[in-house]
Amino acid sequence: MAEQIDASFTLTGIPISRGIALGRAHLIAHTALEVRHYLIEPSAVEVEVNRLCTATEEVHTELLTLRDTLPEDAPEEMAAFLDVHLMILHDEMLTKIPAQLIRKQRYNAEWALTTQLEILSRQFDEINDAYLRERKADVVQIVERVLKRLAGAAHALAAPTSTTKDDLIVIARDIAPADMLQFKHHALIGFATDLGGETSHTAIVARSLDIPAVVGLQHACQFIKQNDWLIIDGDIGVVIVNPSQLILNEYRDKKNQQQQAHKKLQRLRHTPTQTEDGIPITLLANIEIPDDAPHALSAGAMGVGLFRSEFLFMNRGEHLPDEEEQFLAYRNAVNAMGGLPATIRTIDLGADKPLYADHIASPNAALGLRAIRWALSEPHMFLIQLRALLRASACGPVQILLPMLAHHAEVEQTLLLLARAKSELDIAGHAYDANIKVGAMIEIPAAVFVLPMLMQRLDFLSIGTNDLIQYTLAVDRTDSAVAHLYDPHHPAVLQLIARVISEANRVGMPVAVCGEMAGDPNMTRLLLGMGLQEFSMHPAQFLHVKKEILQANQAQLSKLVHNILISTDPHTTRILLAQLNSSS
Repeated sequence: MAEQIDASFTLTGIPISRGIALGRAHLIAHTALEVRHYLIEPSAVEVEVNRLCTATEEVHTELLTLRDTLPEDAPEEMAAFLDVHLMILHDEMLTKIPAQLIRKQRYNAEWALTTQLEILSRQFDEINDAYLRERKADVVQIVERVLKRLAGAAHALAAPTSTTKDDLIVIARDIAPADMLQFKHHALIGFATDLGGETSHTAIVARSLDIPAVVGLQHACQFIKQNDWLIIDGDIGVVIVNPSQLILNEYRDKKNQQQQAHKKLQRLRHTPTQTEDGIPITLLANIEIPDDAPHALSAGAMGVGLFRSEFLFMNRGEHLPDEEEQFLAYRNAVNAMGGLPATIRTIDLGADKPLYADHIASPNAALGLRAIRWALSEPHMFLIQLRALLRASACGPVQILLPMLAHHAEVEQTLLLLARAKSELDIAGHAYDANIKVGAMIEIPAAVFVLPMLMQRLDFLSIGTNDLIQYTLAVDRTDSAVAHLYDPHHPAVLQLIARVISEANRVGMPVAVCGEMAGDPNMTRLLLGMGLQEFSMHPAQFLHVKKEILQANQAQLSKLVHNILISTDPHTTRILLAQLNSSS
């Protein structure tokens, strides 16, 4: 959406990395996925299959070279993301099936590859979970690399020519995390893309590099020209193109202020996290892959509050990870935390997050067979995961987190399977923590109303605010027609969260918030006032949230929050929240 401002215009997207960048645009041409479509002769089928295999192996070598030559100052996640791309590259969804299309339909290699990409893209688009849905970008990036090799071109991004060395802002339809490193020598200070979301790998790397970034602009490549003057405001998700001198000066002042504030924030890194009135607060990390754990530790995490285990199951086709592979992944994450607790969520797939290419999507995926429902429908698979998690608990403190609980039967069936997993490990002679803690994710309003049952049978709670908001308001935030109704400040949402925290605190049960709300500094005081003492978020948000905690008096906040919770008008709630955040 473009808005004219004097001689300039503004594009609005999704903010994924905070800060301000001022510089000139460097556009990256997009590799079009529209390729030549033609049928090959029967005698040339195997030649065409070999051409696809050769291109795949060339990309494999390219990714290995990138991984082995990462600079010392590269984000710790980078090597892990390259491993993810290597795994996707060799998944049978992108190797076996395109080869079958060449052999059976006599498609040329490019046609076969993009045909399969269209099928996978449709499946990803049906996924309700934002993190998993955005893995589509990784698949597209890999296919683009292979297509370039099929076309005989190396996957190298054009270096900037006319932009100065210190003002490079990359504009692209999308950009792979590894490709961002090619601009390190040109002082990349920010980027903006047409595609992408908050949980894309590119977003994670942008936060790790600590550079301002905005994604989901839709038309940036269409409207922005090479060498245009740009301002990226990563705080509010805005890109200003060819700003006036007045706006430039305004943003230069704002940037200087932020740089000074950032320096002050760094001083808080080793400060104990507690409120002004001495209440200790625990900051935990959300991680997606085992290699994220060291980065979380270096950022000051006191443990892992959410490890999304479904990463291990993605892009595997029918070859799911066995017990040993899962155990090694969980063990690596646990060992990396050096004795700090790691909370691992059991697999959250199914219905809208298919494992198999021939999966038939549910007519209402968000309400279908997913998360704990899916896991219990596949008890053999679930038992393998539970055994792997138990074995990892022998290496350090592990907690098991169950997603999307709402029914007594789900709890009982899971605990029975856990008991069976322990019995099987006893027979096999594997060590594990016999008293491993099991918790419930509160993501469905019904779970809030059966809290007594959940607290009686389980050991801790974790509030997943993203899904709780969605299910409470019946709003799919990925649907542009109703996304404006997705409101974290809605009175019903706030009352449900407050009720969970209050009930857990009343009986002394640990409770955390692990959704986007936990990492939003504008919500920190509100959650503190509700009585929350455990926040789980992306490590990049730690210092921003920590600053709010250090300046807050939880006892005083609890009185102010009471007025917010009795409000039934979202507009009034926002006014009261602004007053809460400005209170000293």
